[in-house]
Amino acid sequence: MGIVSLDQKIQRLHFDEFGMDNKIVFAFFDKLAANDRDETLYKAIYIGVLALMEDRLATFLSKTQNELGTELESLKLLFDMKKELFYKSSVKGLVAEDDVTEALNQYFIDKKLKDIAHQTGNTAGKIKRNKTGDIVCKVDGVDNLKIVVECKFDKSIRLGDIESREIFSSKTDTAWSQLLEAKVNRESKVSIIVFDAAFVDNSVLNYVESVSFIHGIGFIAIVDSQKGDYSNLFIAYRLARDIVLNASDFNYDPKILTLLVKRIIKDINSHFTIQSLVHKNIETNKEILRQLQKTMLLMEFNEKYLRKFLSEGTLTAQDLLDFYESDEVRENYKSVEANIKNMLTEN
Repeated sequence: MGIVSLDQKIQRLHFDEFGMDNKIVFAFFDKLAANDRDETLYKAIYIGVLALMEDRLATFLSKTQNELGTELESLKLLFDMKKELFYKSSVKGLVAEDDVTEALNQYFIDKKLKDIAHQTGNTAGKIKRNKTGDIVCKVDGVDNLKIVVECKFDKSIRLGDIESREIFSSKTDTAWSQLLEAKVNRESKVSIIVFDAAFVDNSVLNYVESVSFIHGIGFIAIVDSQKGDYSNLFIAYRLARDIVLNASDFNYDPKILTLLVKRIIKDINSHFTIQSLVHKNIETNKEILRQLQKTMLLMEFNEKYLRKFLSEGTLTAQDLLDFYESDEVRENYKSVEANIKNMLTEN
């Protein structure tokens, strides 16, 4: 008797009680809060079914089944599946919201902030039947200090600035409209809209490039989720957080605020650019060290057997096997590799 059964009348899928011995799946669910696991399982099944329906993924599985080792196959499968699902419009939004929420909460942990980011899901906000505002962040966990984040990994969303808006054309979502709508709908102090570098209209990209602040509207941030780079979102959030915590009710000059924020964004972006160059240089130097150490270990290993040959005039069959396999070099290199990794740590 199988564990899966179908109720054809109500078109419902049933599972009998079962367990699963899979390290990757266990590690993933082990990181989740207990009350989030059921909902995540539903999403995993849905996304998995969509993935299996994709011919290219099925082809990939058949090609790699006998060619790759188990561990490498799992890693490559995970990478390709995430990329495949990311480009499927039907699940792209869910993937984006999950990844952005996870990135924000990890950022809060790293910066020792008490902020909390949670997805609003299918819950309507203040505006009737309106679900705009995908993620709500509570600053210091306080209910009335909220920053709303809208994820739009969609090339059809234009900038929509008020100067170019055509009043009598059919209504469409824009970056401006989504920022305003999200702020009202989730009753937040500041709103942020997030685009992915692979899915952003040129009107937005040309205006923003990385991070931008529109006074009275909100922040626009462009991330690269496939590379796991959410630094522009963190810049926008950091500034939005300062506004939420420090803005008073008195009148202030919006032009000066915009000037200050744009200058801060420019300087922070410059910092990240320099930091990225430093990290790349560090990795390059590490690779140079690896190659130098490998060469040195090989020289010492080869010299050892040369001395043995010159001393004894021959090498035994075991000597030749050991020389060919070179297990000793690989073992010695493990400690060298560990030292190189620990030599320079990223801040």
